[in-house]
Amino acid sequence: MWEGRFITAKRDGKWEYVSRSRGIRAAALLALIDGDVILVEQYRVPLGRNCIEFPAGLIGDHDAGEDPIEAASRELEEETGYRANKLEIVGEFYSSPGMVSESFFLIKATELEKVGDGGGVDGEDITVHRVPIGSIDTFLAEKRKEGCGVDVRVMTLAVSPLLT
Repeated sequence: MWEGRFITAKRDGKWEYVSRSRGIRAAALLALIDGDVILVEQYRVPLGRNCIEFPAGLIGDHDAGEDPIEAASRELEEETGYRANKLEIVGEFYSSPGMVSESFFLIKATELEKVGDGGGVDGEDITVHRVPIGSIDTFLAEKRKEGCGVDVRVMTLAVSPLLT
């Protein structure tokens, strides 16, 4: 139906959906340090407001053969200023399979060290939050009061055995 640089609108019979163009995939990072989780906040055009999310980015948007771990490492440092000494793929997941064919790799990042300011590249204007996992509900409630959206992946912080 339509193809842009990053997304393609498709039709299969009566079903319409969106996919990533050029085989691009995504990586989202569950970044943990001393009982805290690293989250990012950035403006998201489709929402028309800021959103609280895991650090994340595209795999293969510049290099078609990019490895998910390499992309995750790069994105973590660009967005948050942290470098992970340990990265492991938890699995491949689909965020909205009825509408979007995109998958993402969830990657657990541990043994973090602060190496820069973060904030993203090319005007991304990312704010980094280091949040105690035990205070995640309070943090998210405060951000919602400010008008922020919350990415569904963040809910894993309340229910996941990955945090230990």
